[in-house]
Amino acid sequence: MKRRIGKWTTATAFGAIWAAASLAAAQELPRDAEIVVIGERENLLRLPGSGATIESEDLRTARVFTVNEALRQAPGLYPRDEEGLGLRPNIGVRGLNPTRSSEVLLLEDGLPLTYGPYGDNAAYSHPPLRRFERIEILKGASQIRFGPNTVGGVVNYISPAAPEEFGGGVLAAGGDRGYAEVAGSLGGPIAGFRVLGHVNATRFDGVRDNHDLAFEDYALRAERTLAPGHELIIRAAMNRENSQVSYSGLTEAEFAADPFANPFPNDRFDTERYTGAVSYGWAIAPDLKLTTSLYSLYFNRDWWRQSSNSAQRPNDASDPACAGMVNLNTTCGNEGRLREFHQYGIESRLAWDARVLGADADIEVGLRWHTERQNRFQINSDSPTGRSSGSSPNAGLVESNLRRTDAVSGFALVNLDYGRFAISPGVRVESIEFERVNRLTGAAGETDLTEVIPGLGVVWEWRDDLVLYAGVHRGFSPPRVEDIVTNAGGVVDLDAEESTNWELGLRGTLARGVDLDVAYFVMDFENQIIPASVAGGVGAALTSAGETRHAGVEASLRGSLRDMGVISGDDLFFRAAATWVGEAEFAGVRLSSISGFSGVSVSGNRLPYAPEWIASAALGYARGDWLTLQAELQYTGDMFTDDLNTVAPIANGQRGLIEEATILNLAANVRPGGGDTVVFVTVKNVTDELYIVDRARGVLPGAPRLVQAGVSWEF
Repeated sequence: MKRRIGKWTTATAFGAIWAAASLAAAQELPRDAEIVVIGERENLLRLPGSGATIESEDLRTARVFTVNEALRQAPGLYPRDEEGLGLRPNIGVRGLNPTRSSEVLLLEDGLPLTYGPYGDNAAYSHPPLRRFERIEILKGASQIRFGPNTVGGVVNYISPAAPEEFGGGVLAAGGDRGYAEVAGSLGGPIAGFRVLGHVNATRFDGVRDNHDLAFEDYALRAERTLAPGHELIIRAAMNRENSQVSYSGLTEAEFAADPFANPFPNDRFDTERYTGAVSYGWAIAPDLKLTTSLYSLYFNRDWWRQSSNSAQRPNDASDPACAGMVNLNTTCGNEGRLREFHQYGIESRLAWDARVLGADADIEVGLRWHTERQNRFQINSDSPTGRSSGSSPNAGLVESNLRRTDAVSGFALVNLDYGRFAISPGVRVESIEFERVNRLTGAAGETDLTEVIPGLGVVWEWRDDLVLYAGVHRGFSPPRVEDIVTNAGGVVDLDAEESTNWELGLRGTLARGVDLDVAYFVMDFENQIIPASVAGGVGAALTSAGETRHAGVEASLRGSLRDMGVISGDDLFFRAAATWVGEAEFAGVRLSSISGFSGVSVSGNRLPYAPEWIASAALGYARGDWLTLQAELQYTGDMFTDDLNTVAPIANGQRGLIEEATILNLAANVRPGGGDTVVFVTVKNVTDELYIVDRARGVLPGAPRLVQAGVSWEF
């Protein structure tokens, strides 16, 4: 596969971006080196597209346990649980499949968070939520400022700034199923720098048996004003996980016997993750700002497992020592799926103000070079706890791959402000090279693609605190290296994932003390890529779903009786977020991907893992500054798990309807005397509802009732 727009066109596109930079006019720079995605919640009012922020107060009041629980507060998102601690988030957007968050661009302070955004945008690891102070979600046309994935949306986690005075905080918490957590931060001025360090250690027995989870996270941030108009930020972090996690879900029989069982006690999941970034902000002139960031990431993952899905059970006739489950803990071997990622990049963004076409214009252009290297191995060991190849018929090194992705990208976005009306045209260009080398055979292959991604957003100020917004942009998501270049060195005719995304919304203050954001959205895909497992297949391979269409409405509402003027003193506050995906269907001519049903048409069927309704609502009470109470409901509607829209579950548990679930969470925060110490208690899943969250690899249950308590102190 060779997909090009031509060297001249590519060079011209990037040249145009930088030529635009030469038109810069001089104005004033904010004193920082941050990449701003949305910024403060107030900035949403004039944002030319849909977006949301989850503030630190929202996270503290709810005492969220995982990142999935936190993201439920924003409309348009479907975060699906997996192991119970949010270490491997599965985030879907507007009906897109949530598997491994591959349709979402995850950022940390505006820089890539995942370890293979171009070559394998799958989230097998995630920092703890405690490290961050707030979250931004961007889904409209302005997301083309970031890439490469512009299909679903952007989730940006923001770390707290280093304090100018000495201070910090500690947290300790514990609860059901062995949950124990300690976290602390400490910062202040040191040797001319403003420094902030953060540590976190968490243990949890997991949702299922034989799923002990343990991770540690260390982060350091240092800031320094080098001179007036020159700001430096240095970030470094290390994350380590040592868990007993299985890849496989349960069969229907196993789930019926014990929904929280895990028959694979010898599985292990170990990771190490190191990240670093240096950002430099330079106020070239009063209104001309250049921000340059260098970033790097190293991620190592060893996943040793005895079953990759519920259909793969010990019964292989070619391995007499492993003829059934009775041999599981004695003679059955395992598979080591070993992954190592290296990522490096440099990105510059130039922003300035000018007069363009009779309007006040905010202009931003950017250019990035990015490279990724994946070392991937699979070792089949011949013992339950083996960690190397052995002598059985299935033992040995069966995969040794080098996968490389190099990318150059650039963007230009202009916001033209005509007073009550603003228009924001923009374009992004992604040029990517893929290479795969099979070290076992020597086979190698390479290919490349270049994509132009335009976008347009508009805002009309209906009144000072209420706006209409609309937008359209090109959705783009590159294929993984392994899906576009085969292990034999061949190139697969697998087009990039492309869509046209539309939205129309209303945002602002509906009435005194009540804020509303509601949007109608449409995503038309020329080609949507979905995992074969959710089409009814097995494994991690991807398949083209062809033309698909998503359409629906998302809305959020928040308010306070005190802000409304109804009461004074104490407060009753509320928030709600709902997403209705009325359409999420195979739109073109499409046959099933399920073995044995290849001739069956699925045109018009609903896409897998696209619930029609997702909603959350919270009602809280605050008494002074010493007590807050909150009750929250989280609802997930029915969803199909294969392209045939099978309702009755099959024996291996991988296909069948996932029924709706409603979860009630309670949280209480007490600040004795209104001081710096907070004692909190939470109950998650108060009614102890038994529900299913996934069937892709077999049945995975949601978390049972969990009671947690802790104390935090800030100084």
